[in-house]
Amino acid sequence: MPWQQSTDTRASRIPFAKPAPTVPWGDYSPSAFVGEVVPFRVTAFREGHDIIGVQLRLTSPAGEDSLHRLRALDNGFDEWQTEVAPLESGVWSYRFESFTDEFATWKHAADLKISAGVDVSLMRTIGASLCESAAREKGRPAAVRRLLTNAASVLLSSETSDEQVLETVRDESLEAVFHARPLMSLVTVGETFELLVERTLAGAGAWYEFFPRSEGARQLKDGSIKSGTFRTAMKRLPAVAAMGFDVLYLPPIHPIGTINRKGRNNTLDPGPTDPGSPWAIGSAAGGHDAVHPDLGTLADFRAFVRAARKEGIEVALDLALQAAPDHPWVAEHPEWFTTLPDGTIAFAENPPKKYQDIYPINFDNDPEGIRVEVLRIVRHWIAQGVSIFRVDNPHTKPLQFWEWLIKTVNAEHPEVIFLAEAFTRPAIMQSLAAAGFQQSYTYFTWRNTKAQLEEFLGSFTRETADFLRPNLFVNTPDILTEYLQFGGRPAYRIRAAIAATAGPTYGVYAGYELYENVARPGAEENIDNEKYEYKTRDWEGAEERGDSLAPFLRQLNEIRASHPALGQLRNVTVHWSDDDAILVYVKHLDAAFTPTGESDTLIIVVNTDPHSVRETMVHLDTQVWGVTPGDPYQVRDLITGAEWTWSDHNFVRLDAFHEPVHILHVRGLA
Repeated sequence: MPWQQSTDTRASRIPFAKPAPTVPWGDYSPSAFVGEVVPFRVTAFREGHDIIGVQLRLTSPAGEDSLHRLRALDNGFDEWQTEVAPLESGVWSYRFESFTDEFATWKHAADLKISAGVDVSLMRTIGASLCESAAREKGRPAAVRRLLTNAASVLLSSETSDEQVLETVRDESLEAVFHARPLMSLVTVGETFELLVERTLAGAGAWYEFFPRSEGARQLKDGSIKSGTFRTAMKRLPAVAAMGFDVLYLPPIHPIGTINRKGRNNTLDPGPTDPGSPWAIGSAAGGHDAVHPDLGTLADFRAFVRAARKEGIEVALDLALQAAPDHPWVAEHPEWFTTLPDGTIAFAENPPKKYQDIYPINFDNDPEGIRVEVLRIVRHWIAQGVSIFRVDNPHTKPLQFWEWLIKTVNAEHPEVIFLAEAFTRPAIMQSLAAAGFQQSYTYFTWRNTKAQLEEFLGSFTRETADFLRPNLFVNTPDILTEYLQFGGRPAYRIRAAIAATAGPTYGVYAGYELYENVARPGAEENIDNEKYEYKTRDWEGAEERGDSLAPFLRQLNEIRASHPALGQLRNVTVHWSDDDAILVYVKHLDAAFTPTGESDTLIIVVNTDPHSVRETMVHLDTQVWGVTPGDPYQVRDLITGAEWTWSDHNFVRLDAFHEPVHILHVRGLA
């Protein structure tokens, strides 16, 4: 019988502390994705010298229980851990159960005492009694019962020497029997927690962003540009799929306001054919539930989504809750905006920036009406085949709104994914993830040095992995970092390689493969920003000339598809080099979690300085993937095909201009 909790104490008989996975923000549940290896950890201990065991009771959404023994971590802090990869989406429940392990306690004491000639007869009697009790338990196989009965006989026999008894005490097969089905006392049951497991694409995928109006756009005789359409943009889908991307993110596809429309490079004087920013949503042609007439019809959009699906791509749609001054909302629901003392409606601002073409929504004015309308819009696009939404600036809207919206939508459509585009303070970014966003933009874009990246890798794989899933976008229409501006083409290879291997989800905005790196003066964005104009690009010609990064992106995505270790979030370990620009990290996945039944280990070594050739020693803790320090093993560079014999200390030379990164697959002992 389980030990019963006392009504006058908080402590349980075998105390628990620090259960994980957990969320430090509010009363939220941790999350994972199908196939993600989740570490379950707890602190558990008891007084004295008796040995305890800890197990995890995991209940699937279908109601099926499974038990998983935790191992004691050898760190002196009474921490226990096991790993499980849930394969069913939905809400799982879990709890930790601890107990005094009668056999392990006896085994430890018997080994010490019999070796010292102390209490030998008592140790024999106790051990035999444990074996006999276990043999009488129902459900144990006949071979196991025979093993237990024979062990009891050896322990009790007067003809058995102490040396023979010690052999029985140390018998690994006997230990395995009691480990698989322990004899328990003082069973203590912990609190029950929930774990939300979502579909794999919620945590692992490769995103590509393009503006459909630019795909198929063409210049007319008068110098103006005719917009591309959903139909012309379809022609780009095979190339996106060929590069290995499985999510295509579209900026807003709705009608664009004409009042205060922005011109080229964010100017306030647009030309007659300037298309304006897609984020200035709404005009006489409609609002958030309409498509821009230049792009086609709603039927054309549905056809685009179907064509993408045929290529193995899901379409992600921008959800930008704001309005152009001529959005229908402004006339129909002026209370949804902020009216200034002079009677005008407040523009969106990010001082010193002003967005005169956008009115932000005031969520404290008629919050119920706003909720009803936004839910209607989201349901509308789900009905058109959209199951992923990239949410623009969620940190400028109330947290409780997002919690409500995502919970409501996912209750109806658990497959729907929301990505938070929130480059903001850590507390807000993390609370958005805890409240339900399946993915989050991160500070990766601005983490470029070895030291910065080491800190970043540690933070997203350990500190926040229970609730925040990073999407490592290398660039966006708004973000062209100094690293990319001045790092030349090597910078583009370096950043893509890190993004594709460090986390299970990453993204690329179109133009990256053409090394577009000229910034608008005084801004961290491309000159001739696609937000304000059409872009016509010669994709095929660039590849034919060998002037495109597309083959490298294709190679990275092929590597990702072939190596399940790269589809995991929590399995990064940072290692060492003697050079302050050479970043070293390992992605390892145990054999128990791979489709082939063989472990998957990748060593990534990156020259983070795009301007130099670096030679150095790298130092690896090979025990991470089960290799004894000092033993040689074979590695193969998945980029170049080169093979070497490595050990725990290795020389590398990385030329940023030609070979800035090694992605090394560990192939076994030499």
